[in-house]
Amino acid sequence: MLIEVCVNSLESALNAQRAGADRIELCSELGVGGITPSYGLIKMVKEQMDIPIHVLIRPRSGHFTYSKHEFEVMKKDIEFCNGIGINGIVSGILKSDFTLDIERTEQLIAVSKPMKFTFHRAFDWILNPNEALLQLEEVGVDCVLSSGQQTSAEKGLDLLLELKTTSKTCNIMPGGGIGTENVEKFNKAGFTAIHLSGTSFENEISVEDKVSMNSIVHLKEGQVAVTNLETVRQIVRSVK
Repeated sequence: MLIEVCVNSLESALNAQRAGADRIELCSELGVGGITPSYGLIKMVKEQMDIPIHVLIRPRSGHFTYSKHEFEVMKKDIEFCNGIGINGIVSGILKSDFTLDIERTEQLIAVSKPMKFTFHRAFDWILNPNEALLQLEEVGVDCVLSSGQQTSAEKGLDLLLELKTTSKTCNIMPGGGIGTENVEKFNKAGFTAIHLSGTSFENEISVEDKVSMNSIVHLKEGQVAVTNLETVRQIVRSVK
């Protein structure tokens, strides 16, 4: 069984490699499901890793319906990864009705070649997962990362098994809530790859009396925060 570890730093990547992981998925900000890591982090990880590296291409948190500008950023990030020899890309795009955006997915795959392409957990929002899997196979997606459209892969095991039976060319990789207590279930079920983070928390300091830098108002999965043209224009006019 291939063990892919989702890592958020150089230290995490090195720990995953030392522990015997077969591959890493590199991202930032695990708390929002991951976003594309910085060029500097990607380059440093590439320089120090011996195992394959897949990079998450997700320009922001929130939903998976991207603007024209966001889509162009995604393609530029993929080009950078391709240029430095990254092994694979992890990404996904949906339309606003939660159907697969197959046209733009094809474009991402084209830019990614010859890297491997994994369609990530945006798959867990798709209304018809069996139909979407067939579409993804037709355009050459190598792997689908999914929790079986549940809050954890263990809870979504029935759908994951159904998808594994349906798939012909696309590997179904369970991910979400997999750890030491349940990993053997996926091994016994015959999955050939799993995805996990194995996260612990370190470098603790006390911030009890400090102003919080987290902004709950920005954590909206159904909306995207954008600088408002008129708000900034009014402020500029008022002080210039």
